[in-house]
Order: sequence, then structure tokens, then C-alpha cells
Amino acid sequence: MIYSDFQGLKLSMLGMGTMRLPVIDGDDSRIEPEETQRMVDYAMANGVNYYDTAWGYHGGNSEIMVGKALSKYKREDYYLTTKFPGYDLSNMPKAEEIFEKQLEKCGVDYFDFYLIHNVCELNIDEYLNPAHKIKEYFVEQKIKGRIRHLGFSMHGGNDVLKRFMSHYGDAMEFCQLQLNYIDWDFQDARTKVAMMKEAGIPIWVMEPMRGGRLTSLSEAEYGPLKALRPEYSQAEWAFRFLQSVPEVSVVLTGASSLEQIKENVRIFEEKKPLTDQEMQALAEMGNKIISDKTVPCTACRYCTSHCPQELDIPDLLKLYNEHVFTGGGFIAPMALAAIPREKRPAACIGCRSCESVCPQQIRISEVLADFTQKLKAGR
Repeated sequence: MIYSDFQGLKLSMLGMGTMRLPVIDGDDSRIEPEETQRMVDYAMANGVNYYDTAWGYHGGNSEIMVGKALSKYKREDYYLTTKFPGYDLSNMPKAEEIFEKQLEKCGVDYFDFYLIHNVCELNIDEYLNPAHKIKEYFVEQKIKGRIRHLGFSMHGGNDVLKRFMSHYGDAMEFCQLQLNYIDWDFQDARTKVAMMKEAGIPIWVMEPMRGGRLTSLSEAEYGPLKALRPEYSQAEWAFRFLQSVPEVSVVLTGASSLEQIKENVRIFEEKKPLTDQEMQALAEMGNKIISDKTVPCTACRYCTSHCPQELDIPDLLKLYNEHVFTGGGFIAPMALAAIPREKRPAACIGCRSCESVCPQQIRISEVLADFTQKLKAGR
């Protein structure tokens, strides 16, 4: 097992995420206990010492199941992580209530790592609202030893990251990012990594497989990679990319079966960064996947000066691309919920003034209309 140094600790670079545990009869809230225990036992036996759960995973049952599965082991033999559920704004005044319940659900006296969770456009104002005293509360828990290390997970854009760091930065010890070879450029994870490097904060990785997309490549997509490394699985390419990013300390993977855990452990037995040629091939393949599904907006912003509704068209197109590539998901709706209704895609009146100056000849009005329909269909 590859290990990362973190403040004197040896953390397994492979962390077991528990958002996608095996379930019974397709019911996400009913975790299959025996398979889950086998997965944890195999991980523990093969050097995985980092386990990540959260308040909302599996309908609130992940914390309970993870706590039970780890209870057979000595507390000092594993590192347990959970998160404050700030994705639900009604939780903001409930930090103490939720934290106490999390300790109870997991059956522990402290968390090794704890995250201010899902920082994004929708909740940044509330995370910065002094009335909630969220930072103060969790720093106090760290002083009391009930949290050993405090960090955050980021789903927002770079401006949100800057705002969060301006208030919380002095208390943050690690940052969890959605990072993979697609989002390196697509979500500008590259810049976020650079920002964290400058701040001296190591990176934890979530969504290394982009919700499974990077393990379901077509033959045409996978062909150039397979020609270079026929022995690598699609998952191995994604993991080896992350092993090539020096700032990455822990990679979380949400396995759903014992076989997936075994494959992940095998890949993390030895660190094998990609060569420059392999990185280039991966970048070219990733860019092709994105371009096949998204609109080619370059954010030149010519369009914005011609929009009578004063819409931020480049930002809306960026969210459209995210939504289309992901096949839905929560990121785009979450970001749109943070902006006024009159600035959302549905506010486009279809005048096409923006299209007359678009160098990429994007049919912007049609794209925004399609975005509006996709958002309605996803409700």
C-alpha cells in the first residue's frame, strides 16, 4: 500500500469512500451489511487505514454501518472521517446537534478527520454568516480533541474557494476536491490544486472516476490508451493519473463490491506515475470526450454586451456543459439556485442578439432553452 505523510501520520493513499456501498434490492437506504463488512475487512487487512463517511450518505445510514464495520478493530488502527452537511441550509444552525449525533451514530469519541462539507455557491454566504459560528464551533471541537484534523470539501468555483479561504483558511488542514483527468481542466481543478499548494494545504480526492464515467469508456475512447498500456484497466488509468499529481495525499473511491475493493488495493500497492506521453494521451482523450458532448464556449464574453437580459452567458454555458456531460447531477442546479431567478437560463428571451457576435457560432438561445428543459426534467 502506498502511504502519504500527513503531520506525522501515515495515511493510506487509497481511502475507502462509503457513499456507494452495496445495497439491498436497489434501495439506497438499505446497506447490505455482510458484503460491506467483507469489504472493510479486506481493506483493513491490505493496508487501507482511511475511511470516509458522511451524514447524508445512504439516507443517513452510512455513518452507522461504517461505525459497526470498524468497531471490531482497535480505534488507533484506522482513521475515520465524516462531514458537516452544509448542503442543506437548514443545518447551518445545528452544528452542535449534528456533530453529537454523528459521534453517536459512528460509535466513537472523536473523529480523526472532519470536513466543512460541500462548500459551493449555494451555501457560501451561510458558511460565512457569523451568526452560525460554524468555524468557531468546529475549531473548539478540535481544541477539545473530538476532532483531530479539520478540513473542507469544495464543489464551488474558484471565487467561492477564495471567499472560503479568506475566512476559514487559517483553520483548514486539508482540502477535498473533485479531481480526475476530465475535471483537471473541465472544472479547472488544476487552478484549485495550485491555490491549495500555495496555501500549503494537501489534497484529498473525491470522484476519481467521475461517478463511474471513467470506467465506462467506449472502445473508441479507450483505444488510444489501451494501445499504450494494454495491461491497464480503465480504472487504473484514472488512479495512475492521480498518483502523478504531487499534491494529492488521499484518493477516495466509493466501491460497491469486494471485487472493486480488491482491484483498487492492487492499483495502490505501488505508485506508478504516468509518463509525459501517457499524460498527453490521457489529456487528448479527455478533451475529445468533453468536446463531443459540450458547446465550445471560450468565455470571450462578446455575448454579454449584447444580452438585453444581462445574463452571464459564459457562466450559464459552463454550467450547461457540466450538466450535459454529467448527465444531470446536482452541481449545476446547486450553482443556479444561488443566482437570482431573472439571471437563470429560463430568463433568455430568444432574441439571438448574442449569437450575432459569438465567434464559435454557438446557438446560445437554443442551448439555454435546452438547459431549461433539462433542469425541469430533473426535478
